[in-house]
Amino acid sequence: MTEETKKPSRLAAWAETLRNAPDDRGVGIGRTLVLSVVVGIFAGLGAIALVSMLHFFDWLFLGKIAGVALGGPAHEPQPFNLPEATGPVRRWAVALLPALGGLATGWFVQRFAPEAAGHGTDAAIEAYHFRGGRVRPVAIPVKALATSVLIGTGGSAGCEGPITQIGAGLGSWLAGALRLPVAARRKLMAAGMGAGVGALFHAPLAGALFAAELLYRDLDLEYEVLVPAIVASVTSHTLYSRVFGFQPLFDTPQNAFGHPQMLLLYIVLALVLAQGARLYTWAFWTANDRFARSRIPAWLRPAVGGLATGLVGCLFLPALGSGYGTIQDALRFDSTWTLGAHGAAFALLAGVFLLKTATTAFSVGSGGSGGIFGPAIVCGGALGGAVGMVFATLLPSWRVPVGSFVLVGMVAFFGCAAKTPISMILMIGEMTGNYRLLVPSMWVVIIAYLLTRKVSLYRSQLPNRFEAPVHRSAIVSGTLGCLTARDVLASRRGDGRFETVTPHTPLSSLFDAFARGGQSVFPVAGPGGALSGVVARRDLESVMETDPVFRQTLLVEDLSLGRHPVARAGEPLRALLSKMDADDAEGLVVVSDETPPRPVAILTHNDIAAAYQAEIATAR
Repeated sequence: MTEETKKPSRLAAWAETLRNAPDDRGVGIGRTLVLSVVVGIFAGLGAIALVSMLHFFDWLFLGKIAGVALGGPAHEPQPFNLPEATGPVRRWAVALLPALGGLATGWFVQRFAPEAAGHGTDAAIEAYHFRGGRVRPVAIPVKALATSVLIGTGGSAGCEGPITQIGAGLGSWLAGALRLPVAARRKLMAAGMGAGVGALFHAPLAGALFAAELLYRDLDLEYEVLVPAIVASVTSHTLYSRVFGFQPLFDTPQNAFGHPQMLLLYIVLALVLAQGARLYTWAFWTANDRFARSRIPAWLRPAVGGLATGLVGCLFLPALGSGYGTIQDALRFDSTWTLGAHGAAFALLAGVFLLKTATTAFSVGSGGSGGIFGPAIVCGGALGGAVGMVFATLLPSWRVPVGSFVLVGMVAFFGCAAKTPISMILMIGEMTGNYRLLVPSMWVVIIAYLLTRKVSLYRSQLPNRFEAPVHRSAIVSGTLGCLTARDVLASRRGDGRFETVTPHTPLSSLFDAFARGGQSVFPVAGPGGALSGVVARRDLESVMETDPVFRQTLLVEDLSLGRHPVARAGEPLRALLSKMDADDAEGLVVVSDETPPRPVAILTHNDIAAAYQAEIATAR
């Protein structure tokens, strides 16, 4: 064999080693770090492209054609130096643009990537749990373009869902290109999810935790994805911020928690936010289900939803677009305003909550391509600000910081609606640069989360890791490794009696015992009750063909017994199952630890299955 023919085989062997190396060892650790950085670069570039397209379409459609300037967060990225759109608001354009945007994106999505319809996060969660982390690459550009057009034409949606699906698609594509195992593909996919969110919202830590927390409804984490998600999120955030700046997304007053009696007001806020999150979730899924059941073609539904959005927008412009501009203004509320200003601000914020809930249900629930994270934190901030406004008016001596209620409302509303309370507490701090409201944020988000345990914006979330197919084998293996034969015997119902035979037992009696069906194997007890062998049903096969009269004269000691395994009380169930499978045995004889051993019990597959089910039920 020549040197030229040896090189490809060596390269193939090296690639195979790289692909299959365990994550916790040298080559595997290096692979995880390098590929997580690559995913972070891809996700950062994807976030830059998404924001750039959104900025351009917003300027073109809402700005130039409709004459609407909705504003944004203080440090909103400005990819292009575009001239300011000025002029009167054209109501006809406000009414029609969301419908036209929905029509264009509906046809485009259904034509090229139907999975890009809707908010996208559910599709990414489903891909992680049930599709081996596979996301079609075509969904990446389709999702980015469709979302940019939908929001740019006035649709009430956000970038979280799209960037989650885009980041997931990039991680899945990279893993597929390198032919990595399914477990590695899932991790890179989740890392892409966290990296996209971490970049877009200037929240690298929260983005990584969000990817691990988002997959389950209970307070559970997919901790396996944390390391690649953190590496990818830091990388994407650094790249994105190098282009658009490292400052937080929102500019907030430095309100701080310093008055314990305010916790009483925050309890009321938690109660209101929990009900608001229920309403928001109900509105979205009601619209989603009714559009799905309608006879309207799938490509036309976003246009119908867009028309409803436009009609609402004609009456109330802040219900359109991302809505971040309204929240930025609410964060700067001045407590010295007059009562009339208080009333106007309350009406504005209450209107934003109610009407933006409706327009989000129309825009995204109809199948429009956009996220529900952005509108949710806008609705939560508006509802929190409205509650704070009421307290500021009724309790002037308390000097209620309305901006703090806006911030905490953003945290708790989406945290309880999406079942991501921990990551949201961190995310709002990173998005605003204000960590001094950590105490009330923790207080309100956990109370609101407990009040909405069965409510979630994401139907693809599983209750916890016990329900996840990806962890089923690990849970089974871990449980079987923890339980021993002694545990099974201690928890088994009944007296556990079993029959033994001696070398002098007639085979006719043994045949009768097997026929009764109560026992699959019989210990052969020698002098003093010590175990001298095990007789199984197949040991009788050679005797079955002999003359029945002759069988009456044979004894157990006349059999040629096979070498059947036995079990010790301290052996784990995993080892016992391996012995039973290797011997094709229906049961195992459990022996004592003394010498010579004595038979103490018989274990069957049913006993092991019952012990496993009981352990799982106890763990839940």
